[in-house]
Amino acid sequence: MSCGALFDCRNTLAMSAGRLVACLGVDDLIIVETPDAILVAHKSKTQDVKKIVDHLKREGRSEGQLHRKVFRPRGSYDGVDVGERFLVKRIIVTPGASLSLQMHYHRAEHWIVVRGTAKVTRGDTSYLVSENESTFIPLGTHHRLENPGHLPLEMIEVQSGSYLGEDDIVRFDDNYGR
Repeated sequence: MSCGALFDCRNTLAMSAGRLVACLGVDDLIIVETPDAILVAHKSKTQDVKKIVDHLKREGRSEGQLHRKVFRPRGSYDGVDVGERFLVKRIIVTPGASLSLQMHYHRAEHWIVVRGTAKVTRGDTSYLVSENESTFIPLGTHHRLENPGHLPLEMIEVQSGSYLGEDDIVRFDDNYGR
């Protein structure tokens, strides 16, 4: 995290995971910017952050339960954009790791390899997808993503369909016991 740009401020902390946070003429504030949210709090109230999280959960807001960037044993994913019938993720798969053999009832997936090489299993066939190449996983198709290389696999996944929740994953084989 980096500090923000502070001008004529006293007893103020501004931290950012990405965007510039600029403060002018404020006193006794804590400002933290992350990919999930921005917190602005008076220094004397920082111990009450749990009240905000509880409120978000009661309101059914995803920010109260999920983070934009999610770490898994096989790598991570970052929710880049979301709409009514699409979701875009940046996925990193560690060398030698694989995702579960799975399918989805309500969504299809487009995978674009940005860096590295992916081994894709789609139905009964397996094939390699290299940098600047893509593949399509139709709705209802058994599939698996693997990183057979020695470097992290970086890819963009575009999900499209009538329902995009993480609970629309039917796992048939999973190295992580889910």
